[in-house]
Amino acid sequence: MKVRQFIAAGFMLFALAIPKAYSQNSIDFSGYVRNYTGLLITDPNDFSIVQNTFDLKIEKHANKIAFKLNPYLYHYFDRELELGLREAYLDMYFNNLDIRVGKQQIIWGKAEGVFITDVVSPKDLREFLLPDFDEIRIGVTSVKLNYYNGNHTLEAVWVPIFTPTQMPDDNSIWKPQYDFPILPTWDYSTSDLTPGLKNSELFARYSVMASSFDFELVGGYFFYDDPTMHITKNINTSTMQLTGLIVRPEYHRVAMSGGSFSIPIGDFVLRGEGAYYNGRYFQTESPNEPDATIEKNNFHYMTGVDFTLAGVKLSAQFIQEYIIDYEEDIYNDEFENTMTFLAKKDFFREKLWIELFSYIGLNNEDALIRPKITYDLSDGFEILAGANFFLGSSGRFGQYNKNDMAYLKLKYSF
Repeated sequence: MKVRQFIAAGFMLFALAIPKAYSQNSIDFSGYVRNYTGLLITDPNDFSIVQNTFDLKIEKHANKIAFKLNPYLYHYFDRELELGLREAYLDMYFNNLDIRVGKQQIIWGKAEGVFITDVVSPKDLREFLLPDFDEIRIGVTSVKLNYYNGNHTLEAVWVPIFTPTQMPDDNSIWKPQYDFPILPTWDYSTSDLTPGLKNSELFARYSVMASSFDFELVGGYFFYDDPTMHITKNINTSTMQLTGLIVRPEYHRVAMSGGSFSIPIGDFVLRGEGAYYNGRYFQTESPNEPDATIEKNNFHYMTGVDFTLAGVKLSAQFIQEYIIDYEEDIYNDEFENTMTFLAKKDFFREKLWIELFSYIGLNNEDALIRPKITYDLSDGFEILAGANFFLGSSGRFGQYNKNDMAYLKLKYSF
């Protein structure tokens, strides 16, 4: 047995033992054990994922202080055992002021299934957008201050160490399809940022929570979590043929400002969210850009509505990304349009839930359709069956049209 397996086994035994040992000391233990099995619907019907998960939350709340520890364990049939820490932070409470220090997930914005102003925590996209969002968000080591004045809150976040988006590996079925004319050589010399004060990140949010509305204003100066692919082309000058391609990923700073709101209007809830990004980089084919990138500013915004009809919870969102001062050689469209739809209904006093969620890419006529059924079999034990259907032949979702899958999750929460 490998050393990592010994560590994981010891972690699980420790985790199972400490709730009993400390039951008298008001330390709260919760978590879940889950099996997640996915099967590709298309031939040859390979398993897309077989994952066993143990997730543990350890929390302690006192008068002026609290802490949370959230270790997790992923076991797969086709890769190394993964032992990680989702959150580990300490809370300190003062008059009108809270301070949280440590690894934490920070959630901003009103959009569902879309990241617009929700930019503090980077993303784990190794399984695309399919995991639960508390698993997609990566905790960041940071200092967060919240100052309260009535229903007004001012929040400031300092992130000393940059954490990028976690991308699929080269053998994953979720690796993005890059449209390179020839096989490139990868240069990772600029893909790492040296930890230090000059490479730290700052974020701020002002929010108001009232009985008839809530809104927030946000801003940040940070490194964009997804790398820009700087491309160098080697061309034979006599034949003008492409002989080599060097791709150099690099992370660039951006400044972001924006906000979001939520307003109940009768039986409806109207939501909106928007952000302005200064300093984004986009891929281009322009001969005037030697590394095939160009710097532009852009807007990213959403409008949504939630309501209930005949007992069915319904939600719809329209999301658009707009590149300012657009040039025709940019790979992205000037306006990138996406919609999402959600329909959810419970039966038998919330023991059975039927849900349909979908992303619709309007530019490329592609989509991701996600039906699922969840049944609460008994206290803490639930069965979830679902499917992921990718429609189209290109675009954010259509590129995965061979990855249609059905899956089953068995989960026990304690």
